This record gives sequence, structure tokens and C-alpha cells, in this order.
Amino acid sequence: MLSTRKTLTAFAACCTAFSMSASAATELTIATVNNGHMIEMQKLSEEFEKQNPDIKLNWVTLEEGVLRQRVTTDIATKGGQFDVMTIGMYETPIWAEKGWLKEIETDAAYDVDDLLPSMRAGLSVDGKLYAVPFYGESSMVMYRKDLVDKAGMTVPDRATWGHIRDVAAAIHDPDNGVYGICLRGKPGWGDNTAFVTTMANSFGAQWFDENWKPQLNSPEWNHAVNFYVDLLSTYGPPGSSSNSFNEILALFNEGKCGMWIDATIAASFITDPKQSKVHDKVAFAQSPVAVTDRGANWLWAWALAVPAATQNTEAAQKFVTWATSKDYIKLVAEKNGWASVPTGTRQSTYETQAFLDAASFAEAELAAINSADPANSTQNPSPYVGVQFAAIPEFQAIGIATGQQLSSALAGKTTVEKALQSANKSADREMRKSGYYK
Repeated sequence: MLSTRKTLTAFAACCTAFSMSASAATELTIATVNNGHMIEMQKLSEEFEKQNPDIKLNWVTLEEGVLRQRVTTDIATKGGQFDVMTIGMYETPIWAEKGWLKEIETDAAYDVDDLLPSMRAGLSVDGKLYAVPFYGESSMVMYRKDLVDKAGMTVPDRATWGHIRDVAAAIHDPDNGVYGICLRGKPGWGDNTAFVTTMANSFGAQWFDENWKPQLNSPEWNHAVNFYVDLLSTYGPPGSSSNSFNEILALFNEGKCGMWIDATIAASFITDPKQSKVHDKVAFAQSPVAVTDRGANWLWAWALAVPAATQNTEAAQKFVTWATSKDYIKLVAEKNGWASVPTGTRQSTYETQAFLDAASFAEAELAAINSADPANSTQNPSPYVGVQFAAIPEFQAIGIATGQQLSSALAGKTTVEKALQSANKSADREMRKSGYYK
């Protein structure tokens, strides 16, 4: 009887210990964007949980604009809702300087020196890394080579915008469901504003002069935006003012876009036979220019960061370094093939022959990333850093307001001139309020 009691007592103690261990599992809440690579990360994160049974992952997956709003509010108020945030090159240096982010700690196996220099620099402050790139991108021309060849046209690197318009006109065939060109029109500082800024840069425009005065009502902005609205209204799909990355990706994969100028990361989706009906008909070129090639293509990374307010720093650090490691890239390659790996982050990816063999876009993508210069993105001197944004806290509000005006002009609800005047007034108000000038 005594032996039985001891056995039961030991069993109860064991169960209690197991229960305490299970209840002690760390739960990480991860905020991320609803694009293909991030969705794949969620699927493959089962591997991370197997390797780390004491960590459970909870995902909050949001559309790009909503994600930006949610994480900005949470981190600014120290809400602590998220343990890992998906942010970019705009937020990282600003938030790091405010003390809102944890410095990312890496070991030798992570090989931080393998990160592309532009990606590492854009996510660092004073040489310290505050976010790690999950994938990096620039922008480039993606086009239907079969349609362009049939029309007797070509799309060279750094074509003029006038030539791009001529190509769009030549391949535009709406009666057969093909539109000459697809471009972002959905309002947002990271949506239509980002694309139009690169276009405006090439027309010689800039966000601010050297005294921080907004320049949105300049002739250069007016020329660029009128060209954009006319181009998309004439040769773009209906409803362009509502289209963002995912909407245009779906159109392109269905064979409905003759040309698309957008994030280089799209190349891995439109060349995927499982997703794209035109995967074998696509070619690539460097972004168009007007009067200068400065700032003609953007630079961005969707990166993983650990907010200072988290109570789970160690587990969060472990996850972000796992998801941005060489081993993770190899895991995606094993599961889905080298053409599907997240790109634009590591030099070793572009030195892997299996990737080069599988990814027809690799050379064009890397060239675009390497050519983007956030410190020298405008024809005339500017006081800010950034290609498709100005890296100041006020830009988020300014970019959102501008994007709304651009979308309204594209939808025909206002003229380009009135849209830019309104955007310039909003920008001026923000800059005065923040004390840049009186």
C-alpha cells in the first residue's frame, strides 16, 4: 500500500511538473503583412516550433496599410500587443532612435556580414542592427515579352517614360483582356505614393527643398503626375485607383497586364508556374527615367523587429534570426524550389548556382537593388534620406494625405493641379507644426 502511495505521489508530481512546463511556454504574437512570402513563413514556422517546443507562435496577418497603422499605434503607445513586428526601412531608424526597438543580437552562425550592404545599412543606426530583412526589394519593369516582340517593340534598361508609353500603346488590347500597363493607384504612403515618388524623382522632382519646404506644387511634380494619370487612364485596367500590389499581381498572373513596374519581389511570383499563366513569357528591365536616373527605383526591405515593450525578448530574438537566416532560405528551397525563396537580403543567395538557374529575374533584381541610393535620390540637393519616402517622422502623415489626393486625381474626382496643391498645403501644415520652419 505504501509503495502504491509513493508511486501515485511520484506520478502526480511528474504530471504537475509537465503541466507547469506546458503552461510556461512562451507565446509570441507576430504582426505581419499578407503577401506570399510572409504567408509561406507562417506555414514553415511549424519547423521553428518543432525546434523550440517552449515557444508558441500567434499570427496577426494584415493588409499593408492596416499593418502600418496597427504597429505604429502599438509601438508609439508602448502597448505591447506584438512581440515581433514586420516593419521596413522607413520605420526602423526612426523608431530605433526613439528607443522603441530592441537591438538585434546575432551570433556567428547568422553571418550578419552576408546581408547585402544596402539592406543592412537601411536597418541600422550607428552601426547597430535594429531589424533583420526577411526580404529586400527595389523596383523594376516586368513585361510580357511575347506581346512586346509581337508589336515589334523592345523594353531596354532605363527606357524613357515616353518609350514606356509607346510600348503600352502598342500592346494595349482591352478587347482581348490585355491592358498595356498596370501601376499602383491605391492610396497609401507605401502604395501609390511610393511608386509615384520614384517616377517624380526621375522627372527631377523632390519632396522638400533644402529648407524643408514642400515642393509638391512644382512643375516637375505636375509633369510627372499628369503623365502618370494620363498613362494609366489610357492604357491601364479599370479601377486602377484601387489597385495595390496584390490586385495587380493577380491581374498579371491572369495575363491581363502587358507591363508592370513594381517591387522586384513580384518576379518570383509571376515566373512561378503554379501561380502564373504567363510564367514563361516574362522579361525584366531596369526602371524608366525622364530627365535623370536618380531615385528612379526604390529601395525597401520588409524586416522583422522586436519592440522594446515586449516581455519575451529572448524568444522574439530567436524567431527573427531563424526566419531571416541562411537556413530558412534553404528550407524554403527544399520545400518549394529555389525560385520561391525570399530574395534581396543575402549575398550568398545570389552566389548559389541553383538559385541563379531557377530565377530568371535574379540578375535584374540585384542590379536594381544595388543601383538604388537613398542618400542621393533627387536631381537637385535634398535634405532627406530615402528614395520613395523621406525618412522623417512627419512623412507618414504627409505621404498618406498625398496618396489620397493622387488616387482622387487618377479616379477623375479632381484635377492633378488641385490634388497637388492640396497635398502641398497638407505637407506645409505638417512641417510648420513640427517646427521645421515658421
